[in-house]
Amino acid sequence: MIADLTAGFGLVLQAEVLLALLFATIVGYVVGAMPGLGPSLGVALLVPFTYGVDPVVAMVALVGLYVAAEYGGAITAIMLNTPGTAAAVATSWDGYPMARKGEAGFALHVSIISSGAAAFVGALLLICTAVPLSEFALRFGPTEYCALALFGLSLVSSLGGGSVARGLLALCIGVLFAVVGMDPESGVPRFAFTPDLFEGIPLVPALLGLYAISEALVMMEGSAASAKAMQMGNVLKISFARYRGIWGCILRSTGIGYIVGVIPGAGASIASLIAYNEAKRVSRSPETFGQGNPQGVAASEAANNSAVTGSLAPLLALGIPGSATAAILIGALMIQGIQPGPLLFVRNPEIPYSIFASLLIGVPLMVVVGLLGARLWVQVVRVPNSLLAAIIVGISVVGAYASQNAMFPVYVTLVFGLIGYVLRKVGIPLAPIVLALVLVPMAETNYRRALIIAEGDHGIFLSHPITVVLLGLALLSFVVPLLRRKRPPGQPPAAKGTA
Repeated sequence: MIADLTAGFGLVLQAEVLLALLFATIVGYVVGAMPGLGPSLGVALLVPFTYGVDPVVAMVALVGLYVAAEYGGAITAIMLNTPGTAAAVATSWDGYPMARKGEAGFALHVSIISSGAAAFVGALLLICTAVPLSEFALRFGPTEYCALALFGLSLVSSLGGGSVARGLLALCIGVLFAVVGMDPESGVPRFAFTPDLFEGIPLVPALLGLYAISEALVMMEGSAASAKAMQMGNVLKISFARYRGIWGCILRSTGIGYIVGVIPGAGASIASLIAYNEAKRVSRSPETFGQGNPQGVAASEAANNSAVTGSLAPLLALGIPGSATAAILIGALMIQGIQPGPLLFVRNPEIPYSIFASLLIGVPLMVVVGLLGARLWVQVVRVPNSLLAAIIVGISVVGAYASQNAMFPVYVTLVFGLIGYVLRKVGIPLAPIVLALVLVPMAETNYRRALIIAEGDHGIFLSHPITVVLLGLALLSFVVPLLRRKRPPGQPPAAKGTA
């Protein structure tokens, strides 16, 4: 492992890889700071530009953008009370009141340092846990993989924005899209009204449509974002003595975020809410949360950034995405002809170990860039929505065409853009659809293989202990949310004068 990690550092320290990492970090900040965009859209837009690029360069850039974009959402959350990402919602609860009190610089400093520390510790945890996970997963056969995919699907059903029914509905829609194409065993076309669909719905054009085009349509409905001036001060001159009492919160939230991130379908948004509530619960002055307590900012940012590294563990080791963005990363790997999962560490060890090395190098780079450019990042909110929407549509169409050098992917992108727009208007989440597009083919293929091995006997799924455990967990994940009455997390009281 040490030799592989050393080789990974050797690859990442090459000039072209470092330039790609720096570029992706800056783009990630900008994408994350733009309200409504976020890491999923940013990674989806960058994927088409990785065609023909060395896989190491491509994956380092995509992961670097993912990490930076997850932090970037805190910028507008603190400065404008407008979270750039869903995971930054909890950040705004205390970050914006701090900005209103004239402590915008300290709030940004806390968010950057918390994000960097959590991402770095999360990277170390990823290095320690990803390989053991992959070694354990080498024992998996068709029944285990089928059960694992079902377990992942059962977890993403909770991504309904507080509504289990909407999460399940989105999951069902994703399943319908995922079964389009040729039957993996019989070769009979299913719902394929054109030969272009025989291989299924192309993943990247579908992702571009669901996220990018639908977001552009939503943007064209609104007016240009307004920037509100804040007194920031110099974030480089803030003393670390002010972090007394915050470091413990950062470490605790990092652990929470990483564990939640490993769970497929949970994601950074859930991690930040859990960490925020835990920080408030153990605080000696919980009444200050929502009034400008820096621990609230630290808890949210540490959790959502460590959840990013946590989501990479099941992606690399098992081929299971821990988040919607991780699902897009799986698509990017497949485009490069690389199959994520247990054999990744055997067949293409340069990929996971270069990602590990890029995190250890890129996180400090992210912190430096964040501190130096803090006053600049907030200016992205001045970009008119109409111009931003036009740029997104243009990049999406070009990217879709480039994926196959044909017009059909463009049509898929536009159709899925309209579908995504309608679903967003009626409150149906998109993340379960994306994860279903990735997990359903895995579940179906291994289900068929298992039945062929057992000559049609479904009892094979009860003859393997790991399979039984995973199926049991999947059943619980479906049933428990339906039986338990969910109470929405209580928002802290808004600070006086906040918008």
